[in-house]
This record gives sequence, C-alpha cells and structure tokens, in this order.
Amino acid sequence: MRFADILGLAHLKKHLTSSADGGRIPHAQLFVGPEGCGTLPMAVAYARYILCGNSGGENDGPNTACNSKCERLAHPDLHFAFPVANSDTVKSHAVSDHYLPRWRDFVREQPYGNLFDWYRFIGIEKKQGQIGVDEAHDIVKKLSLKSYEGGYKVMIVWMAERMNIPAANKLLKLIEEPAPKTVLILIAEDEELLLQTIRSRCQLLHFPPLPEVVIADGLVVRGSNREEATQIAQEANGNFNKALDLLNKDSEDLVFERWFVQWTRTAFKAKGNKGAVHELILWSEEVAKTGRETQKKFLSYCLSVIRQALLMNYRADALVYMKMRQPDFDLQKFAPFVHENNVQPMVRELESALYHIERNGNAKIIFTDLSIKLTRLLHARAANIQES
Repeated sequence: MRFADILGLAHLKKHLTSSADGGRIPHAQLFVGPEGCGTLPMAVAYARYILCGNSGGENDGPNTACNSKCERLAHPDLHFAFPVANSDTVKSHAVSDHYLPRWRDFVREQPYGNLFDWYRFIGIEKKQGQIGVDEAHDIVKKLSLKSYEGGYKVMIVWMAERMNIPAANKLLKLIEEPAPKTVLILIAEDEELLLQTIRSRCQLLHFPPLPEVVIADGLVVRGSNREEATQIAQEANGNFNKALDLLNKDSEDLVFERWFVQWTRTAFKAKGNKGAVHELILWSEEVAKTGRETQKKFLSYCLSVIRQALLMNYRADALVYMKMRQPDFDLQKFAPFVHENNVQPMVRELESALYHIERNGNAKIIFTDLSIKLTRLLHARAANIQES
C-alpha cells in the first residue's frame, strides 16, 4: 500500500512520514476515524514505511524486496489482529492467524471495508466476532520475539474496540513495557469503547470523514462518470466504503431501506388494527432470523433515517444527505412525523434495542417490543398541532 493510493488525508500522511523520517516513532498509536475514512490503508502504508526504511514521504524506497513483501502483506515482521469467530472451518478458539490468507485478500480487495464486510467475507455474518484473550496471547508472543529481519516489528489491531476486557488487560502490560523497535497500531471507530488505561497510553490520531470532492474523484478513477460520482459522494457522507457500495449497487442500506419502509408503514396502520399488529409481529420474526451484526447495522440505519427526517422537518436541508430509493416512499412526506415530541423517545428506544441485541437478547422479543412502541411514537403529535 502506497500513500498515493490513499484518498485525501494529506496532513496525516505528512505527519506520519515526517515523524518517521525524524526517528520519532511512538511505540503505541491509536488511529480513530469513522467507517470508510481510510484508517486501515493508512496503517498498512505507515507500517510499510517503517519496516522498509522508506523516506521522502512515499513507499518507493530502494529496499524493493521489503516493499514487495509489504505490498503482498506477507512481511514476516508485519502482524495483524482483527475480530474473528468460530466458523465451519475453525471449530474452536478462533484467532486471526486462522483467517490470515483471507484477511490479505480482503485488505487488497476492500481496503475501506467495514466490519460487516469482513464478517461476510469469511462467512460469519450471523455471529458477533471479537478479539479475545487467545488473540491477546498471540499478540504478546509475536511481539516478544526478535524481529525476523532485524528491524522493527509492527502489529496492526483492526477494530480494537472489539477487544474483550481480558484481552485488553493482557495487552495493557505490553503497551506499558514495549520491547525495543516494536510498534503497536490500534485502529478504532469508537475510542470510547476502549479501556481508558489503553487510550491514555497511546498517541492518538483522529481521522476526519473524507470530503465529498475526494470521494467523487476516487469514484471517477474507478469508472464512474462525474455526475453520478458527485451524487453518490454527497450521499456517502464521508464514507468511501459506502460510496463504493452505492456505485456497485451492493449497499446493505438498499435492503435496510426496504425493511424500514415496510416497518414504518405497518406501524402507521397498526393503531387499532389487529391485522397490522400481526404483520408487525411477522416482520419482527423475519428480521430476528438474520444475524446479530445485520440487526445492529439495521438499527444504526434506522437511527440515521430518523435524524435525517428530523433535519428535513426543520428545514436544515444543507445537512440532509440521505436519498431513499424506494419509488413509493418519500422522505419529505415522512419527515413531519419526526418532531420534537417524539424524536428523543424514538432514538432512545432504537439505542436500547441496539444495546440489547449486542448483549445477545432475544431478537424476536426486542424487535416486537420496538415495533409496538414505534406505532405509538409515530402517532404522537407535534407541539404546534397540539396547540392549535
């Protein structure tokens, strides 16, 4: 991975390369940024810059053998850890090494991919992966050994917030007492989910969402025309992974949109209508059959729609980026039903459902309860209607 292959983020590229050129390489760093902003490709390019002794701000150094190995993600001193779960091929005690060949393919094909993309890639989308204590033991073992080529060792931990508490505690001692020439790069989307003791011992680097023009340029390079690229870039809201999915018409949001439209329409009809209540229960059963990661992604999508509808209702059109593709559903007509009297309870119920799904609650009960509450909340009247 070359820095030139990474979209935007010129200031972060300059910071990382100039600090490495000056010999100032922190032993523990935390890259924090939203999905699709480029934290993973940046970490891979930075690791290559360190391992191969490159200079001048790009990975075109004279050590061609090292650069070639890093390009294939096969350098013996470049290590990865990422969320995994048991599967048909790995029956128990799954760790990253079991999926390493697939991981290399994933990073080459989808460097901006998200966690759900990774789970689908290895066939565990119905499970909740994690970085467990077995993984932490492997990390400590790898970084305690001497480097294979006599230079630095680099460990990239992707989606570090998926570490459970025992694993995080095991890594804490490694961060506090690092071996010489050892670099640990943690990548996270939500730093608040990491232990405070780990966050405080890492040099923090925040990644912003990508600007629309950068995403549009990236889509044009990948075959899109400028007009389509500009429209998709606006809808992607700084997320290049989402932009690529929309370009390829492979976004899970297209499925979630159909679910959301069916859900809200049935909820509107359900007030005093037993048949519609039965439809809501059937809808809840269907969603409950999907994997928990899918359910979590859907609830996050619903939160985004509710927020966008509220902004549209209060004429903050400059902040509205979402476009609905269902031909018979108009977000503008739905927006008046999201207002000051019901938006906070709606968000609270959706976040509560997300919380319980993450903790392995009964999905059928959770979605049925949420659907019945949504029926009541959607029929709540705005303050100006009540006053009149």
